[in-house]
Amino acid sequence: MSADASQVGERIAYYRKRLGLSQIEFAGLIDRSESWVSQVERGVRAIDRLSVLQMVADKLNVSVAELRGEDDSASEQHSEQQTHAFEALRLTLTGHPASIVVIAPSSMDAPDTSDIEALRDDHASVWAMVHESRYNDLAPLLSRLITGLEHAVRGTVPDGGLTEARELLTDTYQAAAAALAKIGEMDAAWIAADRAAFVAEAIGSPLALAASLFRMAHVFLSLSRLPQAEKVAISAANALQARIDSGTTDSETLSLYGAFQLVLAVAAARENQRTDANKFLDTARDVAAQVGEGRNDFGTEFGPTNVALHAVSIAVELGDAGLALELSKDVNPANLSPERQARYLIDLALAHDMRRHIGEALRCLQAAEELTPEQTRTHRVAREVVRDLVQLSGAHLRTELRELAERFSVI
Repeated sequence: MSADASQVGERIAYYRKRLGLSQIEFAGLIDRSESWVSQVERGVRAIDRLSVLQMVADKLNVSVAELRGEDDSASEQHSEQQTHAFEALRLTLTGHPASIVVIAPSSMDAPDTSDIEALRDDHASVWAMVHESRYNDLAPLLSRLITGLEHAVRGTVPDGGLTEARELLTDTYQAAAAALAKIGEMDAAWIAADRAAFVAEAIGSPLALAASLFRMAHVFLSLSRLPQAEKVAISAANALQARIDSGTTDSETLSLYGAFQLVLAVAAARENQRTDANKFLDTARDVAAQVGEGRNDFGTEFGPTNVALHAVSIAVELGDAGLALELSKDVNPANLSPERQARYLIDLALAHDMRRHIGEALRCLQAAEELTPEQTRTHRVAREVVRDLVQLSGAHLRTELRELAERFSVI
């Protein structure tokens, strides 16, 4: 019996019992047999695939590092550094950004909101910064924009400025939700997505509302609340389908509909529902063919290439490393954002890691780090792959892997 397998098994049993789950109930959650769970918890069977260990950790609401009993203080340090940049944004979302204007308007002069052009100029760079994972620069910008726009929609603006200010506000809240979700600030991301939906509905923008729900679905995915992610995605996709059936087939509607199909595909894959995952992928693929390449409606980057990247990611989620690597041969993500390219490379690194391709996995992570260093060095999956590569290498740790592991604070 491996000491490591025994210790991991003991931790799995501990966290399972903490959730009040029996072995047979937990086996159902991870699509394994009760015997398999029993053998793992007793240390008779080792979990030697990172993807399976990650799935077990997700269902137990803990990290892989906790199951392995590893010191994750470096990860926490990374998280603290990144979270610090978003402190002002979290505070902006706390309460109401324009409470003084709403509660006691007579106590202050009307805010100077005539310069909607300045707010528009500030907003212009928001999504580029989200897609480039420039979090330290993005957070204070979002904070200023939300405050300025919340005041603007309640102040005096030129003709037509009120509608534009509200449109900018719902889009800024969406960007905030996307960014906050990526760094693990899920409660704040949820608030931002909900406010985006509220403003979108207030101005009568159905597609902006759908886009806000897309952000909310991703928050639920990140929280591993798959039933909630599916609920949001299904209801929004059905509404968009009704819109399409009525003859509205503009690219924005199709992009959002296709993006929700990808959300459903990911959720199905994480529940190990292979047939459903492939069904949603096929639907997304058909819609993407209609949308074409080169669009980024509502920051979704939906199109044929993005669907192809999701196919690779879903194959990895399902444990099909060989299929993921085969599918990757036909993928060229160069036309997508650095953030999306880096996330794809992390998935690819995990697939190579599952096949014990140390050199290939290392090169994928190096490329991802070059594209988005902030995102890649703090990404949970990327750091787990680095840790796994170090363990696989044993005493023969190559210099470039050691240097990468140090930058990722894994060793």
